[in-house]
Amino acid sequence: MQHASTPARLSALAVAIVGVLAVGNAAASGFQIRENSIKAQGRALTGTTVAKDDATVAITNPAAMVNIDKTTVSVNVSAIDLNGDFTGTAIAGAPFAASNNAAISALARPAGGSNGGDPGDLELVPSFSVVMPLSGSFENLWLGFGVNAPYGLVTDWDANWMGRYNSVKSDVKVIDATLSAAWKASDQFSVGVGFVFQRADVTLTNALDLGTAVCSQLAAGATTPAGVTALTNLCLAPTAPYKPTQNDGFFSVTGADNNFGWTLGMQWSPIEKLTVGYNYKSEIDHELDGNIDFTIPANVMALPGMSTRFADGKGGAKLTTPSTHTFSARYDVNERFRMFGEAQITNWSSLDVVTIQRADGAVVGNEDYHWSNSSLYALGAEYDLNDAFTLRGGIGRDNTPTHDVNRSPRLPDNDRNLYSIGLTWNAMPNLSIDAAYMRVELKDSPINSTSATGTRLTGQVDGNANVFGVGATYKF
Repeated sequence: MQHASTPARLSALAVAIVGVLAVGNAAASGFQIRENSIKAQGRALTGTTVAKDDATVAITNPAAMVNIDKTTVSVNVSAIDLNGDFTGTAIAGAPFAASNNAAISALARPAGGSNGGDPGDLELVPSFSVVMPLSGSFENLWLGFGVNAPYGLVTDWDANWMGRYNSVKSDVKVIDATLSAAWKASDQFSVGVGFVFQRADVTLTNALDLGTAVCSQLAAGATTPAGVTALTNLCLAPTAPYKPTQNDGFFSVTGADNNFGWTLGMQWSPIEKLTVGYNYKSEIDHELDGNIDFTIPANVMALPGMSTRFADGKGGAKLTTPSTHTFSARYDVNERFRMFGEAQITNWSSLDVVTIQRADGAVVGNEDYHWSNSSLYALGAEYDLNDAFTLRGGIGRDNTPTHDVNRSPRLPDNDRNLYSIGLTWNAMPNLSIDAAYMRVELKDSPINSTSATGTRLTGQVDGNANVFGVGATYKF
């Protein structure tokens, strides 16, 4: 087995490092994950910046930690079950299809393979939070700490599916550790700040149609009689050794980085029954460093010059996880019934143009994404059935940052509707157990993508997700 790394193939690293990240967790637009709090999940993700008795505010709005009167620990885990399927076609050697030469145009052919199966799987998303009110001379101060996964996904298409040249496996993990503090300025107003340590870790793979790559180079050089002969013998003859889908290779890339960001929030109660909150989380820049690995068949490596052009090595790209603006409101209708509203803007426009570089700093190429900012709007409510049980429910709309004109199987994301229910059981005076279920209905996602090696994939991905969550809160 031999490996290869060429400038043409390395341009796929942009898709690898960034585009793959954007495949999109089915539970939130882009590759965002909001399942930190099971209580909030039961309200369709509302109330994250004004919640009471929920230590996850150490992550979502430090200013709301003033709502907690005892040291409180929350442990939550959500199980996200993404379901999807692709319908469409894939043409290998798509650049040949428009040729005026009938023999060359005949090189274009169906890529073959299955529809990819279900790219999703059951994935667990945990979070941990603790909030501690101080006392004595520091009685107006609160400290908090939380660990969560704000971004991430795993999608795994069948290795032999028709879109294998665009995507096979994508595995993205982004983990935050947030240290936060809050100051209660008055009974009506508080502010909070947090410092975020973030780690991003990416692994992805896809196949390479090296037959198309070789024949494309030969076709470009067929301007002389010798060039025409080479193209005919190597690509056009019935027994030619190089043709689309006939000389597949494989590509994989890994990348990781650590960096820091910050978050700032406020909470205000203008009247006794109404509380509003706002939180801003900063962008976090990453220089993803990793390994680029290409596997190519021996007959491709045997071509003149290939041994010097193909080499595994280090590579990387810049990634910026987006900033967010989150607004929440809670209205206490009476002692038992509360209503919540949520609006969040995620600044995905930070995913604009991605520059791919070798380890020595040489620019390999650019990939254009030009994502738009996305928005979430949701309404939720909860009702204390009695001292032991609280019921919740909510609906929401989450809009995608992607666009139909350039969506790929690495980004099968679209607008989605959210429907959720939840329950809290106050099992003991200091212990409560939470459960929630959220149904995510995705709008059909058109796919219109050409791989780095010239396969044109068109169709759509139909998908949905079921999100189950359980959590526990303990007060000391």
